[in-house]
Amino acid sequence: MLPARFYRFVFSGLMSIWLSTLMTGLVTLINTGIDPEFLLRWGRAFVIAWPIAFSLVLISGSTVTRIANNLTRDSRVQAAE
Repeated sequence: MLPARFYRFVFSGLMSIWLSTLMTGLVTLINTGIDPEFLLRWGRAFVIAWPIAFSLVLISGSTVTRIANNLTRDSRVQAAE
């Protein structure tokens, strides 16, 4: 287990890998279809997209979390009102 101080990096890594894998796979599939070269094209797209996604999540993750917290309410607070 890693210390809690690495949470931001672990979260950014996992989130960016997950989203980059799904998005590049779907966009590659939609744009080119499945053929023998599909996995190669998908891999190339992922290698380009993942570092960008990681950087964006790392930089903007706390801001997006803060915005989401401001746009939603904790269900425990709603029950008390």
